[in-house]
Order: sequence, then structure tokens, then C-alpha cells
Amino acid sequence: MQEKNNSFDFVDNGGVTSPAGFLASGAVAGLKQSGNPDMALLYSEKDCSFAGTFTSNLFCAAPVRYCREICEKSKTVRAMVINSGVANACTGLEGYNNSRKTAEEAAKILNVEACQVLVASTGHIGDQLPMDKIVNGIRLGAETLSSQGGAAAARAIMTTDTCPKELAVSFTLNGKKVTIGGMCKGAGMISPKMIAAPHATMICCVTTDAKIDNALLSTLLASSVENSFNRITVDNDMSTNDTVIVFANGCSDVEIKKDSAGEKIFAEALNMVTGHLARAIVYDGEGVTKFISVEVSGAGSDSDAEKCARAIANSPLCKTAWFGGDPNWGRILAAAGYSGAKFDPENFTLFFDEIPVIKGGLPAGTEESKMAEVMKRREFAVKVDLGEGQSSATVWTGDFTYDYVKINADYRT
Repeated sequence: MQEKNNSFDFVDNGGVTSPAGFLASGAVAGLKQSGNPDMALLYSEKDCSFAGTFTSNLFCAAPVRYCREICEKSKTVRAMVINSGVANACTGLEGYNNSRKTAEEAAKILNVEACQVLVASTGHIGDQLPMDKIVNGIRLGAETLSSQGGAAAARAIMTTDTCPKELAVSFTLNGKKVTIGGMCKGAGMISPKMIAAPHATMICCVTTDAKIDNALLSTLLASSVENSFNRITVDNDMSTNDTVIVFANGCSDVEIKKDSAGEKIFAEALNMVTGHLARAIVYDGEGVTKFISVEVSGAGSDSDAEKCARAIANSPLCKTAWFGGDPNWGRILAAAGYSGAKFDPENFTLFFDEIPVIKGGLPAGTEESKMAEVMKRREFAVKVDLGEGQSSATVWTGDFTYDYVKINADYRT
């Protein structure tokens, strides 16, 4: 049964192949010691408009550099190759050439132009791609491309993820159905701050059968990413490989035009997909047992609101307290105080969900046991009001656990 949300339908078992004209696959190329699937291939039967956002990390990976160039010079794309197990980051000219060769080999196999193939990698940093395995994985993936292959592709891009992450949403415009689908991976090394091009790790592919030009698609993607993936943090470590790509092949025969009613509906659906996938990354964060929404309001500026929310969401002391179920509000006040946000402590208010904790900068008198009950919930909100203005910001985060340390101490994809 499909879930309903206003005029939107959540597609059953939806993913990147839910929109018309998209095929995908997942294959075992032999990059992972585990022998699990490690090569995903996404292909459109028609030329696609596209847009991308990428990590702002100065040590950006070779595939990020390559895809930025494709965004600058290509008008359309047809396919994307994503390998897991090797990040192809900090690999110099050889790594860049291997990204280019990956695109070229895929183009030959799929009979498209090399400049129409995007690439992404995730896994261990510093290793060169074993190109014989990469090429074989592309061939295997091409042989199994299917309109039902979205789930296999979503599984093939996983590293420390415990489950695949995918979603599709559809809506009707001018009597015709439009679908937006997406898949992503990410569980650790998560604190994205992506910027649009050309103007561990999380990687996301979004597909749609709407017709929409590159410029508008880029604008909508940048806004959507800023309010979803750029609002999550698992460990405050920005990856070298963060990538979000959106493909639009027009197979629905519905055109989305700038400043139209259709643009607003499309943007809302896109935000639903990216928002869901972003939250799914936090839910599946390495060792995470709790999902915390840090909501700051009453700030004097958007910048102050975000500074405060991020300081609280990234504080190791706050995150370990949340894991232990300890309502140690002093750590939250300390993080807000050093965040750089401007506010008068005497106006500071704090709630844990519906429970008042601090009012006017002083304890609200709530029994600690009641606050501790909130800390036991799988999901709760830390709500701060700075009492300075009308700006607000929300950051989604998780707790720090023993398992997070173990996973990252032992990590080798």
C-alpha cells in the first residue's frame, strides 16, 4: 500500500529506477575483501539534464574533480558508475586518469559519449583503483541493467552502512505522473558542506523523469542539498568524496519551468527525497543508537542559528551524554556559549522535546528523572531559543557510542 502525503505518493520499494527510462544494477567487482557487491551502474535510456554538488574539502577525491569538469563542459549525461571499497582519494594524477578511464570504459560498453558518464568512489583513502576489476565490474553491471535494479545498486554502494537507503516519490502535474527517485550511502565521516558545480563519505544519486533544464535543476538541487545533506552530522568529519548528482531524462513528457507552479511542486518533492535520505544517513550512522534534532530558534541571524546548532550537534560531550541517557544540559549550554553565536545568556531557553530544561538562562525546575525519560527515546529534539531575533536552524545528528570507536578503529573496507 502506498503512503500518501498531500498530493505526493511514496512509491513502494522506490529508488533510482522508479522514474521512467532509468536502469540500474549492482555487481561484485572484487574491490571489497568481504566479497559483497561493490559496483553500481546507473543508466538512462535518454539524454539527461543534470546537476551536481560536491564536497568543499580541499583534498577532494579524483572522481569529484572529474565530475566537476563534466558539470562544466557537458550539456547532457547518460550514466554513472559508482564503486565502493576504494575511495580514489589522495591518488594524484594516476587517480584522476583512472576516473577518466572508468568513464571512458563505461562509455564504450554502454555506447554513449565519455563526457556523458559520471563517476563516484567510496571506501579507503589512498589506494589506486584496480582498473582490471573496475572494467570487469562495469561489464558485469551492464549485462544486468534493469528497471528493477535500483535496490541492487543501492546495496552495491554501501561501505559501513548497515542497510541500503533509497526512496521514490511521485506526483501528478497537468494530468501526467512525474517521479523522483533517489539512493544514497553514508554512515560515518559525515559532516557534508557541499557546493554546486560549476558555480565514508556520502554519495547520492537522484533521478527524475521530468524535463527540466540544467540551470534550474542546479538551482533547485543546491537549495535542496543545503536544507538536507548539509544539515546532517554524524562525527563532524567532512569527506573527500561527498557527491550528489541529479539526473532528469524527460521521459514523463512533463516540463518543469522556472517560476511556475510545477517548479514549486517539483522542489517540494525533491526536498522530500533528499530530506528522507539525509535523515536515513544519520539513523544509520556508525554506532548511532539515537537520532537527535538540534533546533535553534530566536537567533539574531541565520549564521548565528547555524553556528549554535552545529556546535551542540557536534559536541562529543553532548553526544556521549545522549548515548548514556544523561540529561546533562550544562554541556549544551557550554557548546552554545562557545559556538560564536551572539546572544544574552539571560534570554536562553532550552527544551528536551516538550520538557522545559532552562528558562531565562536558569534551571526551569524540572525533575532530572523527567528529563532522563526523554533521553531514553530513540528520537528526540534539543530545542534552543536564543531570544535575539527571528532566525532559526536545524541540524540532525546522532549519539557517540562504543561501537563508533570500534568501527573506526578497525575500519578497512
